[in-house]
Amino acid sequence: MNVFSTETHTILSSDAMEAFGMEMALTIPVGTVIGLKGELGTGKTTFAKGFAMGLGINEHVTSPTFKIVSEYDGESCTLFHVDCYRLNDYTEFISIDAERFLYPEDGITLIEWADRIEEIIPEHCPSINFKLDDDSENHRVVNLIGFNI
Repeated sequence: MNVFSTETHTILSSDAMEAFGMEMALTIPVGTVIGLKGELGTGKTTFAKGFAMGLGINEHVTSPTFKIVSEYDGESCTLFHVDCYRLNDYTEFISIDAERFLYPEDGITLIEWADRIEEIIPEHCPSINFKLDDDSENHRVVNLIGFNI
């Protein structure tokens, strides 16, 4: 039986966010698309760096804001790191022929600013919402939504 959960975590530092991403990567099956949502500076790219480390990727991971998609070869699969910040809507995503990243057969896709293209993200895809913690500017609150446990 599949049970989909919602979990909230408070992350206390950038290092802890990377570690959180690394741990998550170890539990996510190939073929998964994860939407990363949140304002600038809330930890999406830091999470992606850790996630890449969890997949055995040793390359320097940065936000692909200007090129939209970065591909990294990991030990077990490819990581497709998508950043939709510069896109106005899903039609621009389609116009650059990026739809294939919504159905990754040989990898995992992380989509920063996924809310910009939510109309075309498959329904079953989990997401992570990132926000600043009201109690500390260095802390982040992340909500995991729709992960299969």
